[in-house]
Amino acid sequence: MQRAGRVEEVRDLAIRIRESVQKIIVGKDESIKLCMAALLCRGHILLEDVPGTGKTTLAKALAQSLGCTFGRIQFTPDLMPSDVLGVNFYNLKTSEFEFRPGPIFNQVLLADEINRATPRTQSALLEAMQETQSTIDGVSMPLPQPFMVMATQNPVEMEGTFPLPEAQLDRFMVRVMMGYPTPQEESAIFVRFERDSALPVIEAVTTAEEIGRMQETTPTVKVDNPVRDYIVSLLGMTREHSGISLGASPRAGLALYKTSQAWAAIDGRDFVIPDDVKTLAPSILPHRMILSATARLRGNTAVQLIEEILTTAPVPIER
Repeated sequence: MQRAGRVEEVRDLAIRIRESVQKIIVGKDESIKLCMAALLCRGHILLEDVPGTGKTTLAKALAQSLGCTFGRIQFTPDLMPSDVLGVNFYNLKTSEFEFRPGPIFNQVLLADEINRATPRTQSALLEAMQETQSTIDGVSMPLPQPFMVMATQNPVEMEGTFPLPEAQLDRFMVRVMMGYPTPQEESAIFVRFERDSALPVIEAVTTAEEIGRMQETTPTVKVDNPVRDYIVSLLGMTREHSGISLGASPRAGLALYKTSQAWAAIDGRDFVIPDDVKTLAPSILPHRMILSATARLRGNTAVQLIEEILTTAPVPIER
């Protein structure tokens, strides 16, 4: 099958998933699209916003739509790594040790309020998110495919939380800021849930096998040299900016490159344009950077500095 035909399949899948998720979530087209881009790139998602904006609801609706096995962990300060990974226990009936897998051995894992767990427990996810395997008592076990972690955190409540270390943040391909709904969307929410506050159960619109095929298609989307150079220049500007003490890493650049391919495929294109990169950069780069003390004192945020870089970086144009 030609590349364009395979990309059409990706677009059709994205439409099906979006329509399914929006049976529960009102609006949020860009947030849903970001999640799908991460899925197509075998990446992980950090959903971050104030309580009540639909972070957990979006994660559950997406998991139901995918037709994949689903596990959920409610992160708390007393959560142990074994509660995430699983444990070997002695079976008195068989007189042998047996492994009881933890929630991480699911294709979609919802890590709810991930910043409430201790750093030791948070680190239990590092190997799984990077290498799609988990090591328990010296034995490495592969995780089911596709594998995706969707984590939520509340950025305004600091009491009883443990900030995610940079190594953990870097494992998340995209950070999705839900934001408040528009007045029209909020009115639609009232109408949709005025009679019943329970979320409806939606049917899966795809399978793990189809998702795997689409994940193989995404890397075939063409990225021309000027667009590739544009991504490289953005990364360099984050490393040279006076307000940023730690710029975007090569892994961040690779995430921006891959998600740009997925974004184009979701739109039905077999080539990346600079607008794809500009749209995705604020969701890919800021959570991987560390601001300078001066920038923090001035009240700057990483997103603001990325927006500033995007306005000053020369954009390639078609001759």
